[in-house]
Amino acid sequence: MSSIAVPGGTPMPSRLALAKEALAARGGIVLLAAGLLVFLTVPLAMILVRSVEARGGEFIGLANFIQYVQSPALAQSTRNTLTFAALTTLVTVPLAFLFAYAMQRSCIPFRGLWRNIALIPILAPSLLAAISFIYLFGNQGAFKFMLEWVGLKSIYGMQGMVMAMTFASFPHAAMILMAALALSDARLYEAADSMGTSEFRKFMTITLPGAKYGLVSASMVVFTMAVSEFGVPKVIGGNTSVLAVDIYKQVIGQQNFSMGAVVGLVLLLPAVVAFVIDHVVQRKQQALLTARSVPYQAKPAPARDIALFLAVATIAALLLFVVGMAAYGSLVKFWPYNLSLTLYHYTYGFEEAGIEHAYWNSLTLAAWCAIVGAAITFAGAYWLEKTKGADLLRPFIRLQAMLPMAVPGMVLGIGYILFFNAPSNPLNFLYGTMGILVLSTLVHFYSSSHLTAVTALKQIDSEFESVSASLKVPFYKTFWRVTVPVCLPSILDIGRYYFVNAMTTISAVVFLYSPKTTLASISILQLDEAGAIGSAAAMATLIVLTSAIVTGVLFAVEWWLIRRTQAWRNTARQ
Repeated sequence: MSSIAVPGGTPMPSRLALAKEALAARGGIVLLAAGLLVFLTVPLAMILVRSVEARGGEFIGLANFIQYVQSPALAQSTRNTLTFAALTTLVTVPLAFLFAYAMQRSCIPFRGLWRNIALIPILAPSLLAAISFIYLFGNQGAFKFMLEWVGLKSIYGMQGMVMAMTFASFPHAAMILMAALALSDARLYEAADSMGTSEFRKFMTITLPGAKYGLVSASMVVFTMAVSEFGVPKVIGGNTSVLAVDIYKQVIGQQNFSMGAVVGLVLLLPAVVAFVIDHVVQRKQQALLTARSVPYQAKPAPARDIALFLAVATIAALLLFVVGMAAYGSLVKFWPYNLSLTLYHYTYGFEEAGIEHAYWNSLTLAAWCAIVGAAITFAGAYWLEKTKGADLLRPFIRLQAMLPMAVPGMVLGIGYILFFNAPSNPLNFLYGTMGILVLSTLVHFYSSSHLTAVTALKQIDSEFESVSASLKVPFYKTFWRVTVPVCLPSILDIGRYYFVNAMTTISAVVFLYSPKTTLASISILQLDEAGAIGSAAAMATLIVLTSAIVTGVLFAVEWWLIRRTQAWRNTARQ
């Protein structure tokens, strides 16, 4: 008997049904905690354990760390990594701020177009920029002569790494800064105008202080991306060693997992410090708009708008030029000696290199991540935010959910090797399969997706769950009939985010693929090492086109679903 009838009312659930519902709610929390523990916390803990062991597994304490500190080569890698990250931040953040300021604080035309162009690098693997700059300024580059104008002898090294990483990290910084500059109190500017304050002084005393938290966040994001970047230094870094490449050499080249774990922990430190700084700064942030504020709207100023329009158009043109150069290189028969156009690199190049299956593997990985990732992430966030019970686990889950944001992909990849490749591990069967690639990718990008889901769920009043509970409606029915339809745009955003990142990621999966599960992003590295730069450019271009098409399709599906299922959103306008 599953329910008890009440006179004049709806059937009331029995105690057994209520117990099952409570068990399901608490079981979901426990399952989420266990999943994060097994697939995130334990692999990271294995890095710490292995760092104090010798190659044979004997405990040697801090001997590996002492050896690392005393090694000039590894110490130089640390200096190079920090220099690379700092220079990339110093170049990217000002450019992103200029772009964001033009978008939010001027009246330039075609702002939607410029905003979409700025997001193009997100669709591309970071290797695309490195390949493009080799075509432009490499030993056989079309514009190599321009390097002499700025006193550079070669694009290979720190200068090439910074240029390529600036391209890859620009949209991330621009999005943060556009959000930071989106809101401001117009009364501050009106007061400044009434006192005859100059534009420069208003910028220094109102605009910059209002955007300082966004500037710090953008700087930390770019810095962390550069610290953990593997593909760009590997392709265009030349002899400039960095920690991410050292990890790869220690683990893959020398099979020295203990020293690889030590380098991984060293790589983790700057990323964690940057994350902590950003977290502390965000906690101090105050609202820029209050109930009495007047939203700021830019007024036309011909001189300012023309200057910013030229700056934005130049940045957009450079972004398109970098992507376009890689695409052009993929269509050239033999750079730079035979510039006739051909599809050879697409039709036969992959087959000759033995990686024709890599693109389909990436599509499979991206599809699984988009579907399974969106479902797991949103359901997990719902269990965490909208159900009751298992209160002791909730702080632990929230901490784990934020952890991937501070963990570089290379470090996560090492943890997965050490944990899943252990013969005694019952999950060892996952190693070398598509399953471990899906799991590592979901964990690697879990934090941003989780925050998206939590933000969407917090916009829904908790009264829905309270009313459902008072009516004895099971929580999963409320979830399916109310929460999912309302949060559908955010769920699709999460799926889109997972898909694009799965197509372009390289740092974590570079340790985990097998010959049968080689990915498109990994094959770019292999083709570049083999000297097949045309085919490498072709694969990178194919990733960009695929990501762009799927993103467009998902936007169209989202628009159609919202019109079909969420007409209530337009009620206020009618």
